[in-house]
Order: sequence, then C-alpha cells, then structure tokens
Amino acid sequence: MKSGKIFQISLILFIVTTLTIVVGIVISLINSSYPIFLRHGFGFISRSVWNPIEEDYGILPPLLGTLITSAIAISIATPLAISLAIFASEIIPSRLRSFVNNVSDLMASLPSVIYGLWGLYVLAPILHKYVMLPLHNYLGFIPLFSVKPTPTNLFTAGVLLSIMIIPFASSIIREAYTAIPYNLKEAAYSLGMTRWEVVKTMLGYIRSAIFAGVFLALGRAMGETMAVAMVVGNIMNIPKSIFDMGYTISSLIANQFPNAEAYKYMVPALYGGALILFTVGLIINLIGLHLVRRVMVKS
Repeated sequence: MKSGKIFQISLILFIVTTLTIVVGIVISLINSSYPIFLRHGFGFISRSVWNPIEEDYGILPPLLGTLITSAIAISIATPLAISLAIFASEIIPSRLRSFVNNVSDLMASLPSVIYGLWGLYVLAPILHKYVMLPLHNYLGFIPLFSVKPTPTNLFTAGVLLSIMIIPFASSIIREAYTAIPYNLKEAAYSLGMTRWEVVKTMLGYIRSAIFAGVFLALGRAMGETMAVAMVVGNIMNIPKSIFDMGYTISSLIANQFPNAEAYKYMVPALYGGALILFTVGLIINLIGLHLVRRVMVKS
C-alpha cells in the first residue's frame, strides 16, 4: 500500500512538473514578446517588412511560408505514409518487415542537418530540373507555378519536409494497423473480400490513428528549422507562388537570432514569431484532437 501511494505521488509530481514547464514556456514567450506588440500592435502579424535598421518588423511572410511549406509537406506525406504503413504491414514478406520498419525508424531519427545538406545538394537540383521547370513552362499560367523557379524555394522546402515527416506518420499508422485483431481480417476475408477491400476496411477501422499520425507529422513540419533554413531561400517577401523563395518562422528565428541582441526590438520580434508559431500549432492540434474524437465517436 505504501509503495502504491509513493507511485501515485510520483505520477502527480511528474504531471505537475510537465504542466509547470509548459506554462512557464508560454509565460516566457508572452513576457518576452509583448514589447513588439506594444510597438506594432496586432499589425505585427499582418506586416510584411523586416527592417532592423529602422526597428520595423512584421511576421506575415514567414507565417505564410510556414503554412505553405507545411501544407505541401502534409499533402505529399499523408498518402505516402499510409502506403508505407500498409506496405510494411500487409504486402511485404514477413521476413523483410523488420528491415523495412527499421529503415523507416532510422529515417525518423536522422539529424535534420543531414536532410538539409541532402536537400540542398541532391533534392533541390533534381526537383528544379525535372519538376519545377516543367511545371512552370507548361502550367505557368496557373498562379501556383507562375514564378520562374530557383532550386531553393518554398516548394523544395515542402517536399523535403514531406520526406522528413513520412516516418513519423507511418509509424503511428503502422502500429495501429498491426494492432487490429486478426479475427476482424479473417471475418472480412470470409465474406469474400479481396485484399484491397480488406485494407480499405481496416483503414476505416483505424481512422483515428491516421488522423493522429497526420497531425503529429504536421506539428513536426511546422516546427522544423535547420533543414528548411537550408533550402527555403531565406528571403522576406510575400509568396506569390509555391516556387517563390521565402522564410518560415523557424528559419527566420534561426537566421536572425545571432544578431538580434544588437537591436532593441528584434529579440521581442523573434519571440513574437515564436509565440505566433506556438499559437498556430496549438490551434491545429486542438482541431486535430477534435477530429480524432469525432472519428472515434462515429466508430
């Protein structure tokens, strides 16, 4: 009984400590960023200028860059993550599954700077030559592809992010898929379903896990820093096309923070960007939790 009480108290202490850290981070972000909001108000979010000399700052271009690259990443990664999970769980011979799963987990653990180097010197030239230029040449009348592309831009960053987040989403979907009771699959096959029909049915059974994996991967995409900073172009402008060079909030913080102390309002501006990124991530995660709960209720 005594050991059980100690265990219960330990859990409470861990929970309180975790909540205290989160609350402390939020308070720190608010306390450090409020000078920029006193100076520019909420116009800080809608301004597109970043001029340290005149202490004039706006976070709109990096915010748009974050949303665009994350949208590209999650659009590409979602079908690929589901496909990888199904391939590793259902299609590939059992003797090779552990190898494929280990490779996938290894991809998730690689340092982001390695992805950044590979993206800059390998992925970016390939995308530029075989994807971006053809899209611009043949579909340039569409605003999404209207800007003549350079190798490093928002699209390259989004594609690189998709490669980075596929293992995260896939591992969650794969674990949920392998946890499905085998008698459900047997029942489906006994009804005369094909393998494809069984897979579709099982995916419906784990819809909540798919949503959870996708939103976890989206959170990783929005917060990624080094790899994106190396391939996004790092130019402060309002994107007119996915082929524009730009910034994300994370890459802006990484690039500007070393010189921030030399200016009065740059540090609060960077903290303001971090607060906005935190808020956007929180909103997206709350939406994800709501969708997951709705799916679970319907199931």
